[in-house]
Amino acid sequence: MNPTDLKALLLPYRLATQSYIADEVHHALHAILAPDADIKMCHPFGPLKGADAFMDTCLTPLSKAMPDLERRDMIMLAGETPEGSQWVACMGNYMGTFLSPLLDIPPTGHLSHMRYHEFFRIESGKVVEMQAIWDLPELMVQAKSWPMAPQLGSFLCTPAPMTCDGLQISGDGQKTYKHVIAMLEDLCRHPANPDPSIMQLEKYWHPRCNWYGPTGIGSNRGIAGFRNWHQIPFLRAMPDRKLDAMGNLMSHWVAEGNYVCETGWPNMRLTLSHDGWMGIAPAGKEVLLRSLDFWRVENGVIRENWVLVDLLDLYQQIGVDVFARVREFNKARNIGSISVPSGLDSIS
Repeated sequence: MNPTDLKALLLPYRLATQSYIADEVHHALHAILAPDADIKMCHPFGPLKGADAFMDTCLTPLSKAMPDLERRDMIMLAGETPEGSQWVACMGNYMGTFLSPLLDIPPTGHLSHMRYHEFFRIESGKVVEMQAIWDLPELMVQAKSWPMAPQLGSFLCTPAPMTCDGLQISGDGQKTYKHVIAMLEDLCRHPANPDPSIMQLEKYWHPRCNWYGPTGIGSNRGIAGFRNWHQIPFLRAMPDRKLDAMGNLMSHWVAEGNYVCETGWPNMRLTLSHDGWMGIAPAGKEVLLRSLDFWRVENGVIRENWVLVDLLDLYQQIGVDVFARVREFNKARNIGSISVPSGLDSIS
């Protein structure tokens, strides 16, 4: 299938979730998902099978927490990987009025946002695999219930591409793909070569690039921002990081026009051997990271990079139950549902 046809397969689901109506969403899910589709969701949702499990475990609790829930896609890529599998990848924000708890995260009573990266593998006109990270920690921050160390980068509602073309992407993406692969290969020359200039960031990144990281790391601006608020702490803590093909790990790459995306479940194997990253003590333990990423290249250099990592799963691997910590915060809070008055009676 060509990229246009692949994207069209998801249209019923995307339309149903733009203005969330449960029956329509349920019908759309059954229309696009194979009966035994593998749903690989971020922690704590866990692996699921099929449309009903995804609806009951993920979408229904989210829609109960935000009764006016809406899905806002901002990037959509589709195509065939170098290995021959076909994927559709979406980036966007779930938004709605946060009125009831979600996974013990207390409601705010206000418009809230949660970024998602969702990748769908297609076979014979059906989604047979879904890999998705929802930035649940983003809701914790808005609820003033952030349970871990403060992030170094900025906290913001992640924007769409500055070119506003994220839903009209088309064309040959091989040049973009090769640029990002070359960038990653040069990144991984350090620290085996201790000279940080070996990474050649200025060769690959726009001087005003934006790196939109997951909550817990945060977003940053420019090469200096990327170094200080993400790269330096990451490398100090896990200096043995490599490119994705490590042992039995595998990434899947799709490129169109000036965009490229990558998924793996997991796609990074590292040893948390030193201090410095997100306030985590050196566990001396190998960890596996799930990362779903999008890049936009402009005039031959990377201008924007959207990154989500399943940080809650990482914490779980090193024995930290983030949601237990959230519940500790909430012992002294009323976390019941919120009813916001219409305000009509107060208008005079």
